[in-house]
Amino acid sequence: MTSPILVTGGTGTLGGHVIPLLQAAGREVRVLSRNARPAANGIAYVTGDLLKDEGIEAAVAGTDTVLHLAGGQKGDDEATRALIRAAQASGVRHLVYISVIGADRVPLAWLRSKLDSERAVADSGIPWTTLRAAQFHDLTLAMVEKMTKLPVLPAPGGLRLQPVDSREVAARLVELTLGKPAGPVPDMAGPRLYDIPALVRPYLELRGRRPRPKLPVRIPGKAGRAYRAGDNLTLAGAEVGKRTWEEFLADRVA
Repeated sequence: MTSPILVTGGTGTLGGHVIPLLQAAGREVRVLSRNARPAANGIAYVTGDLLKDEGIEAAVAGTDTVLHLAGGQKGDDEATRALIRAAQASGVRHLVYISVIGADRVPLAWLRSKLDSERAVADSGIPWTTLRAAQFHDLTLAMVEKMTKLPVLPAPGGLRLQPVDSREVAARLVELTLGKPAGPVPDMAGPRLYDIPALVRPYLELRGRRPRPKLPVRIPGKAGRAYRAGDNLTLAGAEVGKRTWEEFLADRVA
């Protein structure tokens, strides 16, 4: 009998796609949650908090594989190190981590936290796999919805995104989780590149709204230079998803 797979961030967007796929593969799933939840749909929930380093030992106990999806705008490195300590003590044999394309190239605090997490995983002594992914369609939509509430559309010069479908990333993560530890694997990105106006245009069309006047802006500093250089992108060697931004919008918005 196989041991359960522990999933952190199992109640989020990505976790919502990952867990049914793991169950369909015949694996038992355990989810670390900050809030107490009763078992449901064959999923066991263990209450704990990675940032507070609480309840993690109980969550990890008896698992061979941990899929670390939990993340936020700050503290990811601290949360990851707390998880690693518990995984080391429990004898976990495969730690899978989801990171972000450009974590080692774009000088933003939250990306540095992702990079520190990657390094902690690699240095943990636990066999590991790390996948870097582009921005999800879901997060891109949230950004576009906020921007289109403004009277003008900010258009950062040189900024391009390659949004990817979270369901396709979930399928890849499940494949990696059920496989052998592989270290760093090829990045996963969406099938097309977009600037901000190109992301906004189909959204407004589906909403039946008029185009917004564009306001050119310049992202300052080192981060701006990195974005203009395309350091947030992987243009060669990435695994490329199939579902486009337009297809996602047609399902979600229309």
